[in-house]
Amino acid sequence: MSKTSQQNTTTDANGVSVIHTQAHTSGLQQVPQLVPVSPGGGGKAVPPSKQGKKNSFVDRNSDEYRKRRERNNMAVKKSRLKSKQKAQDTLQRVNQLKEENERLEAKIKLLTKELSVLKDLFLEHAHSLADNVQPVGTETTTTNAENDGQ
Repeated sequence: MSKTSQQNTTTDANGVSVIHTQAHTSGLQQVPQLVPVSPGGGGKAVPPSKQGKKNSFVDRNSDEYRKRRERNNMAVKKSRLKSKQKAQDTLQRVNQLKEENERLEAKIKLLTKELSVLKDLFLEHAHSLADNVQPVGTETTTTNAENDGQ
């Protein structure tokens, strides 16, 4: 199978070059690619929903403008309140975690002291047992000496 393709380049009204590639033998349809016309590539492709809005004049006294501004102002207030609430919630959570951390550190200190006391008791008990138990070799010699004297 040969993979020959054909490219057609067109420029739209916004100065964006559109490259149409068509594969002849692959059976796949190619997606057009947007390429800026300027060599520096500094221009942005403008979405169709925003193209006509830059050039249109908006009457600031119209009801439509006032409704848009009112809706936007409400949205901004809502967004700012939400952001403020989130910051307060985060601060509250930080304070809770700090308190919990302090409680846990105090518990660690208490348990460490308890462990130290228990270790000391264990070692003291182990030493007293070791002092009471005599080695096996010395015990038999003492017993033999007692038997010889009889």
